Amino acid sequence: MSEHEGAPPAADGAVVGPCAIWPADSAFIREVLDRIGDKWTVLVISTLGDRALRYSDLLASIPGISQRMLTLTLKALERDGLLVRQAYAEMPPRVEYELTDLGRSLQEAVLQLAQWAAGNHGAVASNRALHDRIGVGRAKSAAGGSRPAE
Repeated sequence: MSEHEGAPPAADGAVVGPCAIWPADSAFIREVLDRIGDKWTVLVISTLGDRALRYSDLLASIPGISQRMLTLTLKALERDGLLVRQAYAEMPPRVEYELTDLGRSLQEAVLQLAQWAAGNHGAVASNRALHDRIGVGRAKSAAGGSRPAE
């Protein structure tokens, strides 16, 4: 049985996609997707990998993330059960973060997203430049009927 069986067929005004398949859970699914699709979440999960890292190591390993955003992201991931925070009673204090089994189960998909972004950033940049030059929905009227880069 396909995961999409039982969903209403696409038609004008019909609801399709995951929200149609799981209507009772659609709000929660959107909330989880918002968390796991966040750029900082993707980078934190892919940086942690299969090892525990200290806060300062994470901060140094993720260019552009602020201390505040790293702290908020780590707290949200801990709340969702995707990582654990381990504080050690030593001087100076040491805190490490590590993915849980649930976090590691997400890691492959997150790495694929990051790899897709790295592999396609040139095409996205070209499409943005084309869009900025000719505007929305005007790709067919561009010189030579060009289409966005793929």
